[in-house]
Amino acid sequence: MPIAIRALVCAAIALGASAPAAAQDSADPIVTRYRDVADRIIQMALADSSAWDRLARLTDTFGHRLSGSRSLEQAIDWVLAEMKKDGLDNPRTEPVMVPHWVRGAESAELISPRRAPLPMLGLGGSIGTPAKGITAEVLVVSDFEELTARAGEAKGKIVLFDPEWKNYGETGRYRRVGAIAAAKAGAAALLIRSVGPYGIRTPHTGVMGYDSTVTRIPAAAITMEDAMMLHRIQDRGDRVVVTLKMQAKTLPDAMSRNVMAEIIGSERPEEVVVLGGHIDSWDVGTGAMDDAGGVVVSWEAIRLIQRLGLKPKRTIRVVGWTNEENGLRGALAYRDARGAEVANHVMAIESDAGVFRPEGFNMTGSDSAVAIVRRVAALLAS
Repeated sequence: MPIAIRALVCAAIALGASAPAAAQDSADPIVTRYRDVADRIIQMALADSSAWDRLARLTDTFGHRLSGSRSLEQAIDWVLAEMKKDGLDNPRTEPVMVPHWVRGAESAELISPRRAPLPMLGLGGSIGTPAKGITAEVLVVSDFEELTARAGEAKGKIVLFDPEWKNYGETGRYRRVGAIAAAKAGAAALLIRSVGPYGIRTPHTGVMGYDSTVTRIPAAAITMEDAMMLHRIQDRGDRVVVTLKMQAKTLPDAMSRNVMAEIIGSERPEEVVVLGGHIDSWDVGTGAMDDAGGVVVSWEAIRLIQRLGLKPKRTIRVVGWTNEENGLRGALAYRDARGAEVANHVMAIESDAGVFRPEGFNMTGSDSAVAIVRRVAALLAS
C-alpha cells in the first residue's frame, strides 16, 4: 500500500494548500478543519491496490517510454483514455517537440590483460563509434582533478572515471560532463563507473552533455565492479585495453505530448495546484520507478479526491510531463504554454524520488508557505 499512501501525501497537500494561514496553537485550525477529509482520503487510499494495478498495467503493456519512441506515445494515449474514464475535468494533451536519441547496438570488451565482455550502457545523447569500434588503452582516474594532473597521458586513450560514490548530484557530474573533460584531454572515448551506491554488475544509463568547443566523443557507463577491477589492474602496472562499439545516433526532434487532467476549483478555479511526474523513461527498462510511479500516485491523488466528492477551492491539475530524462522539454513547454498564467500556480508538486515507503517530502517556498505545509503534514501522521 505505500504507493497509495504517497498518493495521499500529494492529495492532502493539495487540499491543505488552500487553507488560511493562522498562528500555531493546541487546536490548529488547519488540522481541525481538514482532519475528517484527511481520514477519508487515508481510508480510501488503503481500501485497494488500484494505483499499483494501474502502474503495473502501464509498464507491462507499453514497456519503455524513451522520448521519440512509439511506445511513449502509445502510453500517453492510454493515460489520456483512462483519465477520461475516471471522469476527471479537462483530460487533454499538449504538444511538445522532444529529442529523439536512438541507442542502437552497443558493447564493450576487455581485450587486455584478458578477453572478457563488459556489461555497458551508452549514455543518453552520446554519439556512436566508428563501425569497427574504438580499441584503445584505458586511463583510469578517480576524479576530474586526477585527469587534469594526468592529461598528458590521456591522448588517444579511453578515459575511465572511477569516482567514489558520494551522492547522486555530486557523483553524477562525471556522467553529465565527463565527456567534455575527457575530450579536452584528447581522449578517444569516455567510460564512467555507473552512478549509484551499489551495482550487482548492472550498468546505469542517464543523460550526458557535450560542449561545442571540444570534440564530441562516445560515452558509456560500465558497472561499478568492472570499473574498480580495471582500476586495480592499472594500479598494479598492467596495461588495460578495451574495445568500445556503439551505434548511438540522434535523429531529428519528434512530436510528443504532456498529458493532464484536473479537478476545477470551486471558489478560485483560476488558481492552480499542479502535481505530477514525468511519463517518459529510459529505454533499458520499463520506467516503473522512474517515473511512472510518480505519475500514477499523482493521478491517484486527484482520482481519490474526485471519488470522495471533495471540492478543493483551487484547481488541482495532474500532469505527466514528457521528456524529463533527456531534455526537460515537457516542463519547459508546460511553462511556456501558460504564459502570464504561470503566476496563478500557487504550488507545484513533483513526485520523482520513489514511491515506496513514504518518509516525507522536500519543499522550497517562503517561510510562511513552509509553515503552512508543516501544519498540513500533521494530517498525515497515521
